[in-house]
Amino acid sequence: MVFHKMSEDDVQAIVRYPFTMIASDAGVYTFNKSQPHPRGYGSNARVLGRYVRDFQALGLEEAIRKMTSLPASRFGIKNRGLLQEGYAADLVIFDENTIKDEATFDKPHAYSTGISYVIVNGEITLENGKHTGVLKGEIVRR
Repeated sequence: MVFHKMSEDDVQAIVRYPFTMIASDAGVYTFNKSQPHPRGYGSNARVLGRYVRDFQALGLEEAIRKMTSLPASRFGIKNRGLLQEGYAADLVIFDENTIKDEATFDKPHAYSTGISYVIVNGEITLENGKHTGVLKGEIVRR
């Protein structure tokens, strides 16, 4: 069963609030296994495409801050969340005009579009929209 309890106006008000952090509480999934919530594949792309570009509920820079430096700072995660010398080089290169979450409740295993590159710990893991096989992620503890 899927329940939709929040109005679009409520969601837009929440993402505008200065201390709202943007992330997902979804787990890690094996592609095409189980029936996860769509947020497991597209939370950040949804915010960038829908709430930044389409609804203009907040600016691009503010959305990025809410996904990066705000959570790192709030949770005391050192050397993360900013583009700064000595910090982990985790980057996502995307087209702000085309980024979009593609996952739905009917088809939850769908990767977002508009993302060209993902760099994790300084290594390219997604290149031209295709996974390179590089697995450089690590558990981050504060």
